[in-house]
Amino acid sequence: MTKASLKTVADLINERLVPESERTSLQAVAQRYAISIPPHLRQHIQLDGAGGPLARQFVPDARELQKRPEDVADPIGDEAHSFVKGIVHRYRNRVLLKIVHVCPVYCRFCFRREMVGPGSDAMLTDLEIANALTYVARHPEIEEVIMTGGDPLVLSPRRIADLTRAISDIPHVTKLRWHSRVPIAAPERVTRDLVMALAATKKQIRLAVHINHACELTRDARRSCQHLRDAGIELLSQTVLLRGVNDAVGTLTQLFEAFRKVQISPYYLHQLDLAPGTHHFRVPIRDGQALLTRIHQRTPTVAQPRYMLDIPGGFGKVPLVESHVHLVSKCNDCDVYRIRDPFGRVHIYRDFKPEAAGC
Repeated sequence: MTKASLKTVADLINERLVPESERTSLQAVAQRYAISIPPHLRQHIQLDGAGGPLARQFVPDARELQKRPEDVADPIGDEAHSFVKGIVHRYRNRVLLKIVHVCPVYCRFCFRREMVGPGSDAMLTDLEIANALTYVARHPEIEEVIMTGGDPLVLSPRRIADLTRAISDIPHVTKLRWHSRVPIAAPERVTRDLVMALAATKKQIRLAVHINHACELTRDARRSCQHLRDAGIELLSQTVLLRGVNDAVGTLTQLFEAFRKVQISPYYLHQLDLAPGTHHFRVPIRDGQALLTRIHQRTPTVAQPRYMLDIPGGFGKVPLVESHVHLVSKCNDCDVYRIRDPFGRVHIYRDFKPEAAGC
């Protein structure tokens, strides 16, 4: 097995993850969206099969270039709340710190797919990091800093330790949270040095692990999670509801049970954001709600993540329950909802059906 990540269409063809007949169409995808499949995932994709849940998440698809009227380049509105480079301050008491814009693996449904990938702007400079931390220090209402990207755990342990200490030196910050796929996609990176770097603080530290299917919790992935838990790092689940990957009662039930067994606290099940080229992954809200209703009958509520929608335009996350979401009307192509955001404002949301051409 190759020790390098697969980063080109030629790599994918050579490893027999895609056929030669798709070279031209996938080259067009690669010109727009980054490709990277690390060795650990490559091995399990081949074991899982070309049509399996791993391949669907990580192997490029020609449908990614299909344009839809509802597509939004910045679907959750990061830019609208970015007042200093790298900082997104959407909620009063917490901020995102987008420290790096590269990942060990590029999910084909990523809501930041227009912003991430190799390039000259792959990481904040030392001056940009200093400016971002100055912003945090000047806003005493900020209690939590959430490291994201890209995937912040691609940084070296030294850089992670430096960042952990710098944030911990800000008195009013009481919580640090990291969002990553590394424990699942590249578990060999979860070394003793990396774990010690993450844990180099007396403040509360949590790590949200992005997992969409139980098959991602391989032996090596479970071991990496164990190393993190042993260091006192609380693990949270982040899952996206994806058509053809996990949109079945049995599949999600198995995943939620797997979280319990490996001591990952259930956190969020996300409705897929309206990122370009992801329409073939979208599950209608009504179908997602029906899935969760059936799962509630099988699984204790404490073992279930909350089903959430990030309202387009940067208006925040809301649970997809009656107190926030009201179905207004239906047409052949989409359902129309009235959504109440966390600040009480009301928005219209059009939920297009997977086969629809536009409403």
